[in-house]
Amino acid sequence: MSQKPRSQSSSSPLEEIAQAFRLTGWISFWSQLVLGVIASGILVFASLIRNTNANQTAVGTGLGIFFAVAAVINLAGSIFWAFRYTRIARQLQSSNPNNRPRKAETMVLLRTGLIVNLVGLILALVGAEAIVGALLAKALTLPQQGSGLLQINPSQIISALDIVVVQANTQTLVAHFIGLMGTIWLLNRVTKPQ
Repeated sequence: MSQKPRSQSSSSPLEEIAQAFRLTGWISFWSQLVLGVIASGILVFASLIRNTNANQTAVGTGLGIFFAVAAVINLAGSIFWAFRYTRIARQLQSSNPNNRPRKAETMVLLRTGLIVNLVGLILALVGAEAIVGALLAKALTLPQQGSGLLQINPSQIISALDIVVVQANTQTLVAHFIGLMGTIWLLNRVTKPQ
């Protein structure tokens, strides 16, 4: 006797949601973790080698780095939340219905994930505005067309470190965007009519 293979449509909606939580949670977790570690390393490096002399550091750059670091700290919460999605998936796959979270509990978890990532995006965007504003101010104060090149104040030159800080902040923005998109997708999946 041959057995018929199980079709893809035979899985229950609960199993599909659990699978979505597991897959989305792990993708969000690992992508945010990698981007967060790189951004953290860059920001720590930039903070350590940056001159502390007030004449050589634009105010916007310092404020921008502050907001970028705050966004990375917030990213740690988002990474934790992505990991929680994988634990919710495990609970949803439990054979004991009492161990499964209710839909209302899951919705609260997803809404909290949205808030965590939105706050992180706002922090990173404010940091980006401050950093880019400071770099623009540096660029606008440089002499044009080679006149006065010998009289340039070194603090007016845009350094590679300034660009690296922009890159770190951009990676933090991408990481929060990944978390936000994953959470919105899960929210859509949970609220989709069965």
